[in-house]
Amino acid sequence: MDIANIIQTVAIYALPVLFAITVHEAAHGYAARHFGDNTAWMMGRITLNPVKHIDPVGTILMPLLLYFVTAGAFLFGYAKPVPVNFGHLRNPKRDMIWVALAGPAANLAMAIGWSVMAYALVAMEVEERFFIQMAQGGLLVNLVMFAFNLFPLPPLDGGRILVGLLPMRQAVQVSRIEPYGFFIVLALVVAGIVGDYWMRPLMEVTADAIELLLTPLRALLF
Repeated sequence: MDIANIIQTVAIYALPVLFAITVHEAAHGYAARHFGDNTAWMMGRITLNPVKHIDPVGTILMPLLLYFVTAGAFLFGYAKPVPVNFGHLRNPKRDMIWVALAGPAANLAMAIGWSVMAYALVAMEVEERFFIQMAQGGLLVNLVMFAFNLFPLPPLDGGRILVGLLPMRQAVQVSRIEPYGFFIVLALVVAGIVGDYWMRPLMEVTADAIELLLTPLRALLF
């Protein structure tokens, strides 16, 4: 095991990961407050302070342990979810869609931002590879979070979006999965189903869309 390489990888990804989870969770809180639920605001969770969103086990211990045990082949982690009382939303069934969508939307915006940074660094002929790799890492981390959280199974954001879109009877049936959803998702991740059949295709399509969106910028810089 190359300890120096592992330390360098952790250093490259630390800042992008902190930004990704912090802005993702804060975005949920901002959206919830906008639609009538002040729970996250009153608990001090609508903040860009990463300490408020870090789960010691899910954000630090589990990813590091899996990275060392699998030599980087398998990673999984989670942040401390922002508390949302959907009953306080002005229109719970409709507004939960926007609250859930806010997190992945924030990751998509950050993926675009990191891509812009990568182009800018190359255009300015920055020779320090660390910063270019960090920008590339930021793009990857946010694409992963964007795709993973949109998986349509509660309690993931995609599952809440699905519940909000379904007719009431079907929505109630799907929402009953939520207490077991984390374990189902984890099993599907380990089995490779989430990665192979959901995340990889969605990440590729999203990366292509970002590249197309930034075509004018590339033409301007290069």
